[in-house]
Amino acid sequence: MSSHMAGLGLDKMKLGNPQSFLDQEEADDQQLLEPEAWRTYTERRNALREFLTSDLSPHLLKRHHARMQLLRKCSYYIEVLPKHLALGDQNPLVLPSAVFQLIDPWKFQRMKKVGTAQTKIQLLLLGDLLEQLDHGRAELDALLQSPDPRPFLADWALVERRLADVSAVMDSFLTMMVPGRLHVKHRLVSDVSAAKIPHIWLMLSTKMPVMFDRKESAAHQDWARLRWFVTIQPAASEQYELRFRLLDPRTQQECAQCGVIPVAACTFDVRNLLPNRSYKFTIKRAETSTLVYEPWRDSLTLQTKPGPLEGPTLSHSV
Repeated sequence: MSSHMAGLGLDKMKLGNPQSFLDQEEADDQQLLEPEAWRTYTERRNALREFLTSDLSPHLLKRHHARMQLLRKCSYYIEVLPKHLALGDQNPLVLPSAVFQLIDPWKFQRMKKVGTAQTKIQLLLLGDLLEQLDHGRAELDALLQSPDPRPFLADWALVERRLADVSAVMDSFLTMMVPGRLHVKHRLVSDVSAAKIPHIWLMLSTKMPVMFDRKESAAHQDWARLRWFVTIQPAASEQYELRFRLLDPRTQQECAQCGVIPVAACTFDVRNLLPNRSYKFTIKRAETSTLVYEPWRDSLTLQTKPGPLEGPTLSHSV
């Protein structure tokens, strides 16, 4: 981003054919400006156009918005790593599982709260930065569409400052997209010889959301088959928690039509459902001791098919 900003200098600008994109109003402006002023105007306008079509294109912003929506659905975990492993050492002397056994449980719970707060703040800041990028692009695009040459001449320093500000916002947004370290103020390990304690880093990690496969999930007369997936498959198998409940129960007995089912696969058949009724299903990862924030879980509503005695018009659905 910063290298592109450096390319906005007029001494480094390579012009193609400025007349190729001029409309009639610009042609009229050319007649009102001195040749040198016109050359400066077109060079700077080309620079702004290039910035808005490459570094801050609508397609790029659309991708960032999609990524932001995904991050709001992710699960966030705290990872305990020895410093040498966190820095990429492929031959760790102490495994993370062994380090975890050394940590004071009460202090670890405090750090989980810190991780939750840090994750929430990070998501809020990312949303704010993305809004700034949208506003900045709209503001700069308005300058580009305006026939007024003054922003590209006498007021160009203000435009350059705005370009630098927007570039800095983009750099901050990209940097903050990746969860980082947790700041530990106190020792996490108690009552162990200091010579045996490795330097510990706490890192925030992200797992992609678990979502129902809406094409493969279906309800039958008294049972439903649910399938779900994760966009990026984890290296190891995961445990999931499938919930279901009958919507609008009519009797006390029907209120018992609900449950929580632990599942170790990505598919499950829920049996003993009532025919011709609507059920809500929810899927999430099984909670672990390292989970710090999970703001979203996918849900799906399915209606079972009618039973054979529920009227002649319903028999065709079998």
